[in-house]
Amino acid sequence: MRALSVQAPWGLEEIKLVEAPDPAPGPGEVLVRMRAASLNYRDLLMAQGVYTRAPQAAAITPFSDGCGIVEAVGPGVTRVQPGDRVATMFFQNWISGPPTQAKLMSSLGSPIPGVGRELGVFSQDGVSKVPEFLTDQQVATLPCAALTAWRALFEDAALRPGDTVVLQGTGGVSIFGLQFAHAAGLRTLITSSSDEKLARAKALGADHLANYRTDPEWSQAVRAATGGVGADLIIEVGGGGTIEQSVRAIRIGGHIAVVGVVAGPGGGFNTAALIGNSARLQGLSVGSRDMFEAMCRLIELHRIQPVVDKVFPWTEAKAALAAMQAGEHFGKIVLEF
Repeated sequence: MRALSVQAPWGLEEIKLVEAPDPAPGPGEVLVRMRAASLNYRDLLMAQGVYTRAPQAAAITPFSDGCGIVEAVGPGVTRVQPGDRVATMFFQNWISGPPTQAKLMSSLGSPIPGVGRELGVFSQDGVSKVPEFLTDQQVATLPCAALTAWRALFEDAALRPGDTVVLQGTGGVSIFGLQFAHAAGLRTLITSSSDEKLARAKALGADHLANYRTDPEWSQAVRAATGGVGADLIIEVGGGGTIEQSVRAIRIGGHIAVVGVVAGPGGGFNTAALIGNSARLQGLSVGSRDMFEAMCRLIELHRIQPVVDKVFPWTEAKAALAAMQAGEHFGKIVLEF
């Protein structure tokens, strides 16, 4: 089979297409022929050598989020059978319950080889069946970005219909957050530097829009939209570059879910403001298989269509990651096998 590989000295130019032996499933394992994979910002950081849980000199097989067809199963497998279409779970060992160190050390891409290969062997516990009405490309978008948005909205924040959610930017997590929040009857405000992207978000159901390029103090738009109260939940994807505005925009007792660092380190923020409004600031990293399957039930019920913006052949992973780095996408970028 063919597989993607990247290692030191790192960088997009170091992503190689290599030949590898066809794997075979052992006890409790399944063999999956990959059909599609989607990109996350984490994948860009990993290719650049900024983020990895593998030994620094070791090569990695990139990408965590895939859709494929089960080709064979090992002894003792009961969850799936050959011919089933499945998604790969971001954390292979996080089935249920709260996160632990062991669960969080089972992520695909690093330290476990990812889905950037024609054939992959996974634990039967690390795959899940998916809604039939979705395309392979759409299924591939679900394991990380969609599940991160789901957990922020419905697992960790105590939201009620009519509450206000702020989504930063128009990448995968934010667009899924918009779609899920709209389906659940939540009021949404989304930020972007592009009026064109804001218009697309409006068409997906966004209630309020804020262009942070023309109005960098977008927390004021949040306050205006909520009658001065502030947002109930902010899904913080920018990190240090945007956290100060999030702290200013959150209501008393509100919840800020920190899920990304795409805006860079920034200059810090005033912790007194966080104390003063009794807000909660929580780091969040994807979720469990139980959460994934609950999310898929909502997707099935509301026939939610994941937004796939760009599709590349999987052998052109370098070009796909360059498009992500340039911020060209609205929703998700997908690789097709």
